[in-house]
Amino acid sequence: MLTIHAAPLVLPAGADPVVDGAVAVDGDRITAVGPYEDVAEETPGARVRRWPGVLTPGLRQWHPLWLLRQCYHPDPREAGELGEQPLWGERLAALGELGETRWAGSVRRGVQRMLRYGTTAVASPGARFRDPLVAMAVARSGLTVVGTTNAPGTLLGERPDLDPFAEGHDLRGTVHGPLTIGGRADLAVFDVPDETALRERGAATCVATVLAGRLVYRAR
Repeated sequence: MLTIHAAPLVLPAGADPVVDGAVAVDGDRITAVGPYEDVAEETPGARVRRWPGVLTPGLRQWHPLWLLRQCYHPDPREAGELGEQPLWGERLAALGELGETRWAGSVRRGVQRMLRYGTTAVASPGARFRDPLVAMAVARSGLTVVGTTNAPGTLLGERPDLDPFAEGHDLRGTVHGPLTIGGRADLAVFDVPDETALRERGAATCVATVLAGRLVYRAR
C-alpha cells in the first residue's frame, strides 16, 4: 500500500531540510521525498500518516552486541523488582547465571527497545552476528546489519545507552544513510522542532519508527 509520512520538518540527511515535508513509501521503498503538496500530487490515493516534529532516516546503533549481551533487559513482569532500564556490570552479575531462555527473551526485548529509539540499522564486524541469539533476534526484527567501518572503538560513557546520539555525532553521522528515492524505507520520527533540539534531547524523543516500510514502533 502507498503511504505518505508527513511531518512539519523532513531532514533527509543528504539534502536540504523540507518544511511541511513528506516521504512516500510503496512497499519497502521510498518513492518520493519533498514538500507534502508535491508528494501528495505524485501519489494520489495514498494513505497519509501525519507525525509531529521531524522525520529523518532511521538511525544506526554502533554497539548492539554490547547492549544485547552485556546488558539484561528486564521483562515487564520483572519491572517491580528490577526496574525497566538495562542492567549491566554489578547489577547484571547479581542476577547470577541466566539460562539461554532468559537471555533469549532479554535479547528480543533489547531489539524492541532499539526500535523505540529510531534505530533501523545495527553494526557488527563483517556485517554479521556470530552470536546465535543476537543473529536470530536481529534477523526476525528486519533491522539492517552493517559493518563497523569508522565505528567508535568503545562504548562512550559509563553505562549502556540505547540512544545512537550518545556518540555525539550530528544527524548525518548518526543515521544509517540519507533518504533517497528507491532506497529502503527506514524512517524515524522525533517530537522535536529541529535538528538542534534532536541532538540536545536525543532519540528518546522518538514517536515512530518505520522499518522497510513497516510501522514497527509508535509511541502511545
